[in-house]
Amino acid sequence: MSRSPEVPPKRNRGPVAGPGNRRALLAAAREVYAESGPGAPFSAVARRAGVGQGSLYRHFPDRIALAAAVFEENVAELEALAAPEDAHLADLFDAIVAQSLPSSAFIELTTSHRQDPTVRHLGERFRALVDRVVARERAAGRIGAHVDTEDVVLVAGMLATELARAEPAARTEVARRVRALVHRAFAP
Repeated sequence: MSRSPEVPPKRNRGPVAGPGNRRALLAAAREVYAESGPGAPFSAVARRAGVGQGSLYRHFPDRIALAAAVFEENVAELEALAAPEDAHLADLFDAIVAQSLPSSAFIELTTSHRQDPTVRHLGERFRALVDRVVARERAAGRIGAHVDTEDVVLVAGMLATELARAEPAARTEVARRVRALVHRAFAP
């Protein structure tokens, strides 16, 4: 079996390579699925990351595990964004928009597997961070008492889904329109 001239053979570095391989696989997955959608070959992720198929499957046994790992990073980013006392609901929606644009394939994969334990856990983490932001926004008088955590979670899901379904050229306008609707609907 001959190697492709464009991919030089790599020396097996053993377990020490694990964290770097995982990071490379996640970055590659974001690129591959953004370019090719949810039907992208799983093997393309390993090729783009420059690691073997075995490494891919050790870290992520299937597409759902890979999608959940990408969303794990996204949720951690949202948690960090929402942590400061001066973080607003608008900041959260802006971050969701920024994350959704390149992640539409992962949104499609995870929404069809909501009952997967890892996906469900990420949903619980997201609800917890939204709950903190909603309480803060309500206390500051920036949203009405009629708005609860489930309303914001629902809107976030609708926003991400609509962004994923929209043509790339229309996504900025879709996001603007959703934010304007939410602002009016959530007003005190």
